[in-house]
Amino acid sequence: MAKKNVFYAQSGGVTAVINASACGVIETARANKDKLGKVYAGRNGILGALTEDLIDTGKESASMIAALRSTPSGAFGSCRFKLKSLDANRREYERLIEVFKAHDIGYFFYNGGGDSADTCYKVSQLSESLGYPLQAIHIPKTIDNDLPITDCCPGFGSVAKYVAVSTLEASFDVRSMAETSTKVFVLEVMGRHAGWIAAAGALVEDHGIPVVVLFPEIAFDQKKFLARVEKLVKTHGFCTVVVSEGCHYADGRFLAEQGTRDAFGHAQLGGAAPVVANMVKEALGYKFHWAVADYLQRAARHIASATDVKQAYELGKKGVELALKGHNAVMPTIDRIGDSPYKYKIGMAPLAKVANVEKFMPRNFITKDGFGITEPCKRYLTPLIQGEDYPKYKNGLPVYATLKNLPVPKKLPAFTIK
Repeated sequence: MAKKNVFYAQSGGVTAVINASACGVIETARANKDKLGKVYAGRNGILGALTEDLIDTGKESASMIAALRSTPSGAFGSCRFKLKSLDANRREYERLIEVFKAHDIGYFFYNGGGDSADTCYKVSQLSESLGYPLQAIHIPKTIDNDLPITDCCPGFGSVAKYVAVSTLEASFDVRSMAETSTKVFVLEVMGRHAGWIAAAGALVEDHGIPVVVLFPEIAFDQKKFLARVEKLVKTHGFCTVVVSEGCHYADGRFLAEQGTRDAFGHAQLGGAAPVVANMVKEALGYKFHWAVADYLQRAARHIASATDVKQAYELGKKGVELALKGHNAVMPTIDRIGDSPYKYKIGMAPLAKVANVEKFMPRNFITKDGFGITEPCKRYLTPLIQGEDYPKYKNGLPVYATLKNLPVPKKLPAFTIK
């Protein structure tokens, strides 16, 4: 049988290690060139497939592909574009199959979060109904750590490490200035519905830092929050607050909701930190500073978790291996075996059980008062931030890969995305 080509695409918010997964996919495909054809990437994610804007990764040297392992962001471009249901917009799914057919693509690797898992699953279903052989494998990625079944998600460990380190360093700063200046520092981190990232900020407690964490899983109670801050400041002279962007009131309103929605239909959030900081100022009179980690937390490859980098690569590699074994509509997973020493194996989950399912923090990971993390949570988080995998440096700055991203000649008429 003729060898089928490979299509790989990156989706959603990028991470410090998504390119490590890309590296794992491409290097493993190249190592199996007797079974696999060319490896194409979608320019700007799934949009590249819809518009037939494919990138020929075969034009990149082995050393440049290897350099992806230590390069942040999405080397091929990503997008926030969610395919509607098959019934609502079948033409887009059929277009994907047309492009795959035109370029003899038999393997689809979609590297993303929950929405990407859903897209990957739908594409696998449609290809089957249309009689076109296509193996669709979802490569997990999300800093939110909210995909089900897998113990953790590539991208999360590095964000957790960045947030924990940043919280620690900023807290040392506040502690040194608290007598005559700032007494409360507020750090806003990502996490719309799940508080995994915010939880990482609480790891600084073991370093003597008084910290309050505001989780999406716990409804915000202003009175209790202010009482907690006041108690910590009176006891320690200062405190740090780590607030998830998805923190909300009991009625479901986000602290930072702007009244607008993004391409996925999610409420656009911005500014939980200043909202919280001003509450403290108005009620308690403490001088404050606040910061929003924003892109910095997910782009910080210079301090990435070595565990995270390793797992991101392994899951990209495993995705190709699963496809070569004939699997379809599945996602490789991290299956934890032990905490200390940390041990895991690479498993597999059906996309039917992954798509449209969010994993939240277990209640036993959050303290009874709702403002901190428990020992089981620390045991869960600590292995994920272990190790440093520093990139190479030149003239004081990291050396990151920039690909040529040469296009593949188009074969089909232009397609308009509605």
